[in-house]
Amino acid sequence: MLSYRLEVADAHAHLFRVTLTVPNPAAEQRLSLPVWIPGSYLVREFARHLSAVEATQGTRVPPLEQLDKATWLVRCNGRGALRVSYLVYAFDTSVRAAFLDAERGFFNGTGVFLRVEGREAEPHRVELRTLPRGWQVATALPAVKVDAAGKGVYEAADYDELVDHPVELGRFWRGTFKAAGVAHEFVVAGALPDFDGERLLADTQRICETEIAFWHGKKKPPFARYVFLLNTAESGHGGLEHRASTALLASRRDLPQRGKSETSDGYANVLGLISHEYFHTWNVKRLRPADFTRYDYTRENYTELLWFFEGFTSYYDDLFVYRAGLIDAPRYLRLLAKTISSVLGLPGRQVQSVAQASFDAWVKYYRADENTPNATISYYAKGSLVALALDLTLRREGRGTLDDVMRHLWAASAGGPISEADIAAALRVVGGRSFDKELAAWVHGTGDLPLQGLLASVSVDWQTSPAPLAQRLGLRVSEGALSGVAVTHVLRGSAAERAGFAPGDELLAVDGWRLRRLDEVQRVLVPGRAAPWLVARDQRVHSLVLALPAPGTEPATVSLTLNEQAGVGAEAAKLRQAALALRKSWLAG
Repeated sequence: MLSYRLEVADAHAHLFRVTLTVPNPAAEQRLSLPVWIPGSYLVREFARHLSAVEATQGTRVPPLEQLDKATWLVRCNGRGALRVSYLVYAFDTSVRAAFLDAERGFFNGTGVFLRVEGREAEPHRVELRTLPRGWQVATALPAVKVDAAGKGVYEAADYDELVDHPVELGRFWRGTFKAAGVAHEFVVAGALPDFDGERLLADTQRICETEIAFWHGKKKPPFARYVFLLNTAESGHGGLEHRASTALLASRRDLPQRGKSETSDGYANVLGLISHEYFHTWNVKRLRPADFTRYDYTRENYTELLWFFEGFTSYYDDLFVYRAGLIDAPRYLRLLAKTISSVLGLPGRQVQSVAQASFDAWVKYYRADENTPNATISYYAKGSLVALALDLTLRREGRGTLDDVMRHLWAASAGGPISEADIAAALRVVGGRSFDKELAAWVHGTGDLPLQGLLASVSVDWQTSPAPLAQRLGLRVSEGALSGVAVTHVLRGSAAERAGFAPGDELLAVDGWRLRRLDEVQRVLVPGRAAPWLVARDQRVHSLVLALPAPGTEPATVSLTLNEQAGVGAEAAKLRQAALALRKSWLAG
């Protein structure tokens, strides 16, 4: 059996040592490290963190040759076990790679476990014993023999399973609960002393039970145990899904506090993150693009379906927080309106479809630059609005819901790979007609979605207010006491672009007044009157002429509210009751 021993080589130097044992190696045994991690679509070159790679076979030191950036060849002799030892530098605080210091350790298998090519289908064992005193281990990897702290031996059925179970190491808070009769564990590292763990457990349990019921009714979910691994830091937010666990990152200030019952915006975001990654247990880890039937760890794996797998998951994340009773309808609509406003404020929505955005994730989404708002659209954000549009269309037509579509896909695929044709077929079965026209326009086109009318059909009012000053000007800026007001982005077709502003400009003064915050412009300028702006660019000062646009000339900020007005007249009252019934079934599920 293939086996790995991982130990802390030097916590202060952030080094793990990994020893791989390969029984009966091939005469020319290739070893390689993945260049990416499933769920995060960027080539991350994990091999750059490996060093001191050494091989032994008994008393012999076999020739070891590096073939490319992430592949090694060992020329073995006879059938004796091959041992390969190497160091892994671990100082990435994200959920995607590995981290180690004197307080905490964390790793994903894609960044630390060399793949024994040709042997991926065999069982893989991991030994986690040589760790600092007092440290614990938390992971969803199946245990073979471990002690009360989790130290010991774990085993995966194959390499794919091995690298699909992140591991948390250190001294952390942990709690347990059951959802639909299935054991769940929640681990939190770095929390403040007043962190309310019992509330987090109770709220997470409600989300899990709501999502399990969504997919399976009263049946069991497709896993026997689930683990949440949450690392808290001064700032940060993100998650990465796995088959029976998720790695999460959040600001420690956003966690619930003992003695405080209100749900802050920060905590609501944490609950949305938990809901999002848990929903991925079905929608990505089991239902997944047919392009991902088998992962190729050596290169990019392309798909046009991230609008469905990430976007539809983004649609359901906050909706399930509402359905679990953890936020009210007005707050849910505020979160939805924020997404709508963000999409409408991006010139890139008219340039790139969400299908193209999915395919280009490898070179665009994770490599944002000053032109990103002008050239791209988020398959998360607009994909969630595609889901909303389809859901409300189905409900208005009275043949089914997007909930039904998701469950149909699960049943029809037996929880396996699907294609866009499968999604179209599920919509046709549930909706009673073809949705090819909508998919062509909303997924493969660049027009805006008909959301205002669809929301009106469920008695939700759409209001607009003037866009913030930066949006009206077509600027995105960073502000600081030392850095001043610096332009980070100039939006395509905006007043600022026409005036000649460029990313990197420092805004010094407007109409003779020193500028320390962008909002101060409104106290100096009259809308519609051109005025000189002084900007510093590459150590030179330039004068640009720009008029403050009047409100309403740029994309507005959207707000959504529940329409509670009674209908006037019998027919209007009847339509009103129908809209309220649709709204209730949409929100409550």
